Amino acid sequence: MSFSPSLPSPVSEASQAEANTRTRNDSRQEQEENDHYQSASSEIIATCIEPTFSVSSSNQQQLHVPFQVRMTPPIVNMFCLQPILQVIPTRIFCELFSRNVISTVDLNCPLDLKRISLQVRNAEYNPKRFAAVIMRIRRPRTTALIFASGKMVCTGAKSEEDSLEAARRYARVIQKLAFPVKFRDFKIQNMVGSIDVKFPIRFEKIILEHYQYCSYEPEIFPGLIYRIVKPKVALLIFVSGKIVLTGAKVRRDMHEAFEKIYPILKQCRK
Repeated sequence: MSFSPSLPSPVSEASQAEANTRTRNDSRQEQEENDHYQSASSEIIATCIEPTFSVSSSNQQQLHVPFQVRMTPPIVNMFCLQPILQVIPTRIFCELFSRNVISTVDLNCPLDLKRISLQVRNAEYNPKRFAAVIMRIRRPRTTALIFASGKMVCTGAKSEEDSLEAARRYARVIQKLAFPVKFRDFKIQNMVGSIDVKFPIRFEKIILEHYQYCSYEPEIFPGLIYRIVKPKVALLIFVSGKIVLTGAKVRRDMHEAFEKIYPILKQCRK
């Protein structure tokens, strides 16, 4: 018995062609996704390694600073959905904190300093050395200089709120001694902050490029003094990367000054 060869079915041929077309489309789509992933990854890695700045000198005379750094918006990693900081690392910026806040207040009445020193604990008065009572409290841990005219200087606070609270406590202590004290004209005079940028710095390049803002005399002081005009803040820069900021009236001025000096320090790192 002989069998005739079976003819291919039209339905099976159509299914096979459709499967081949789907396979080619899937391969092409996968290749496009891989290419897109590679290009995006390369761009993000390059941005992280070497951040880009755009320097604008049109407003140089208005700002009175060496130059204005206009930061590009933070790039968002499409794969992990986390913003990538281009200029100042978050861990460094968060370490900027105030070391000392100095404030003044007027108690609006003349004071008997000798009487205050005799009746108040933690109070010192030596008119031959200094014409003010030195008073201390523990919470917040501060020191006050109280003058006979009624003026008072409060130092040692870590924040503006602590400085205000300490000044009010000193005023209450003096008020309990039957002085007609009034709390007038409280004002923050100076804020001192510190930060560590975590890399060594070359002073030579800073002095050459920004000499009009720098003062460096290693025989007198080991740090470089860099003065920013706006905001009016002075920075003490050390070779180790540690920086002290002083002269600010509010905390925002310290943050703004550090945002302006950090790109300069990054260019002058060893």
